[in-house]
Amino acid sequence: MRVPQFDKYVGAMRGLGLLLAGMIIGAAVYSSIYHAQFEALISLKSDLEMKLDQYESDIKQWKKLSKQHTVIKSVVPRIEEEAGDKKKPVLDKVTEAELLLRIKKDLSVFIGQSIYEIDSDAQFARKLLSQKIYSDVLEKNYTVTINTMLVVDNVLQVWVKVRLYDRPPS
Repeated sequence: MRVPQFDKYVGAMRGLGLLLAGMIIGAAVYSSIYHAQFEALISLKSDLEMKLDQYESDIKQWKKLSKQHTVIKSVVPRIEEEAGDKKKPVLDKVTEAELLLRIKKDLSVFIGQSIYEIDSDAQFARKLLSQKIYSDVLEKNYTVTINTMLVVDNVLQVWVKVRLYDRPPS
């Protein structure tokens, strides 16, 4: 039996190798584009869910408190942007939304309170939430400190600082 010459197939093998390399590179590029779009979609979804929860709770509270004009009707927490601070963690949208949701839940006791009697309660909340630890927020722990509280148009706006929690050595 005679073995055929391999020299005849060198060009075809080179073309097949080039085709396979192109397919692999194309699949990697497609996968990275798909991943980036999926990440943007998740971020948008979490933003929209947070806004929907905010609007639904605002509507419930406003229905209850629509006749009263001097009470806090909603709470809007905000995370302060600090420039040049090395301890401030870089928060993604999902983590930020989860932290804001937990902070809002803790501060929901202010809803229905008179805006004229908020001073004593604000001091209590500041002491209560000073260095409060929010554990297991997307597998990380954060400490939150209230900086500023402001009531405008029956909305309590709260600015907080967020830091990664470093567990003390035991």
